Amino acid sequence: MSIARIKKGDTVVVISGDSSGQTGEVQRVDARREKVVVKGVNLVKKAVRRSQLTPEGGFIDIEAPLHISKVMPYDPEAKKGVRISRVRNGARVERISKATNKVL
Repeated sequence: MSIARIKKGDTVVVISGDSSGQTGEVQRVDARREKVVVKGVNLVKKAVRRSQLTPEGGFIDIEAPLHISKVMPYDPEAKKGVRISRVRNGARVERISKATNKVL
C-alpha cells in the first residue's frame, strides 16, 4: 500500500470503524506498521501511575493508532474525504485532489 498519500500535518477524515466521520490532524505516521495517529480521534483510556508529572494519577485519554486504510485526506473545498493523484511538477511531486483538482 502506498503510504505517501498521508503525511504528518495533513487533515484527514476517518472512513470506517467506531470513529468514522471524525476529522483531525495527523500527528504521527508509522510507515513500517502502516498506522497513523490522528489528534482527537480513536481515544482510549490509559491508567497512569502517580508521579511528579501526574501527582493524582488515574485515567487519561490518549489517541490510539489507526490503520492507514481507514483514513482519507480531507479537502476543505469539497468538504469531504477525497482521493488524490500525485503529479510531478518540476523536481517536486504534488498531491492533487481528484474532486477539486487543487493541491493539498
